[in-house]
Amino acid sequence: MTTNTAAPVPADALRTLPTPELGMLLLADLVKEPFFLPQNIFARARMAFRGVPDAEELVERIGEAWAWLQSKALVSVATSRPSDNHRVTKEGRELIGDPAALRKMEAAERLAGPLHPDLDGHVRTIFNLGEYETACFAAMKAVEVAVRNAAGLENSLVGVNLMRAAFRVANPQKTSPAGPLTDQGAEGGEQDAMTNLFAAAMGAFKNPPSHRTVVFDDAIEAAEIVQFADLLLRLVERAKARGAA
Repeated sequence: MTTNTAAPVPADALRTLPTPELGMLLLADLVKEPFFLPQNIFARARMAFRGVPDAEELVERIGEAWAWLQSKALVSVATSRPSDNHRVTKEGRELIGDPAALRKMEAAERLAGPLHPDLDGHVRTIFNLGEYETACFAAMKAVEVAVRNAAGLENSLVGVNLMRAAFRVANPQKTSPAGPLTDQGAEGGEQDAMTNLFAAAMGAFKNPPSHRTVVFDDAIEAAEIVQFADLLLRLVERAKARGAA
């Protein structure tokens, strides 16, 4: 037996979707009212699923979705109302209707930890504003500047050419010396790999945005590019430390 009471989240979704997606569905239901009581959410669910064999499991899944919303500060206590009244937060309301909302949240979480000082202020701020192309370009530009400064190379060297000069592998005849940031204690193949790593980063992620509009419509991909720049900057710091030793 079922009732005509509408569940906060459909049963099929509760049975199949992961908790974050259920949380967004529950949020879309909650935002319909300015204030609500959490206990009413579960009471409505129990009424809607009355007579359904897995009713208790369905209600528990709504509880998990509710816990997820709380953990992300998408719902909060309504301080202007009597005790236990809740509301959807400002951030929660902004997320409603955005099909990329979950991806943006997951991307922001990837950058929630500490970043290299060259990225932690300006680049993080741009990223949080949703300017992903600009953030990726700025992150890779920070790598370019750090490599040039650490290697002591001239300003005329940019992008891929700068990376190859900074991490150049010495040829067997020693007529072309190793680059100033090359790890002389590493095996030749490892040195070459490091050169290619930095050069590829410039060629793939810094050069294109400097010449044309590049659309980064996937927030997680953009976050990973910023994280990649963070790794490269730490490798530059390691190379500087070798040279100072």
